Amino acid sequence: MARLITLGVKQLKTVALQPLTKESLARWMKAILLPLIGSVIFLLLWHIGAARVNTSLGVFPGPVIVYQQWQGLVAEHQRERKKEQAFYERQEKRNAKKLAQDPNYVAKVRTYTGKPTFFDQIITSLYTVLAGFILASVIAIPVGIIIGLNKAVYSALNPIIQLFKPISPLAWLPLVTMVVSAVYVSKDPMFSKSFLTSMFTVTLCCMWPTLVNTAVGVATIDKDLLNVSKVLRLKWITHTVKIVIPSAIPMMFTGLRLSLGIAWMVLIAAEMLAQNPGLGKFVWDEFQNGSSNSLGRIMVAVLMIGFIGFVLDRIMLMLQRHVSWDKSVILR
Repeated sequence: MARLITLGVKQLKTVALQPLTKESLARWMKAILLPLIGSVIFLLLWHIGAARVNTSLGVFPGPVIVYQQWQGLVAEHQRERKKEQAFYERQEKRNAKKLAQDPNYVAKVRTYTGKPTFFDQIITSLYTVLAGFILASVIAIPVGIIIGLNKAVYSALNPIIQLFKPISPLAWLPLVTMVVSAVYVSKDPMFSKSFLTSMFTVTLCCMWPTLVNTAVGVATIDKDLLNVSKVLRLKWITHTVKIVIPSAIPMMFTGLRLSLGIAWMVLIAAEMLAQNPGLGKFVWDEFQNGSSNSLGRIMVAVLMIGFIGFVLDRIMLMLQRHVSWDKSVILR
């Protein structure tokens, strides 16, 4: 083991002492230096520009103020978690005391109902958007495969797809709200109506890129593969699973990435109007609050929305590389 470690250290020293070539230097600049320079320039322009914009709530927040508000939101989350922990500890002690006095006592366990923090609302938004995205994918992928395989079905459904594809979430939301309120009637609901409203709005708006790209991927399968399937006389299900889906995966994932990006954008607007807890409601509440800290907190939410959208896209791209036969897909 010691010998292996010594050899490893020598190899690292050898690599470190090797002179930088033009190619390696160019790769290093492209991967690290250029993004860093771009970020610094952006922060400088933001700092200079923000100081010149005066709003009804004060000066537009620059990077320093936004960072301070971020620290405030983190501290607020930590305080809320301490309150929650103290609440459950008091409840546990109270129930233990009553059980000691009366062994037949039925302990009452209450759920902490404190105000959701910024990070709680991030989790809620992610839960909602993934629920809507998964539902959209479950609908869009099979329909896209059927459309791609059958030209008659394509001709029949294409006008409907083109009609509903460009509709704004702001148009869908009132209709979805009324339908959910009329249909989802329960004394003990599993999900809140605001959650279902946001989820179905996301589904209706984000399913189209996946549906269209899946259909295109299926319709453009290599004819040689189709001929092989005919020669082997594969059943329809076997043909779909073994030939169609693997061949259409690159286009399918292109649609899924576009759908997830649209879902995340639509969700923020839906949460604002449906008042479903999440980042959209957080932004709306801060706007309505109108305090001196509101602009900074809204800007924190805006940056977090962009960051989460970027991370979701990277996750989808890595998943595509994992399941696709086309390993030339690169992270970009």
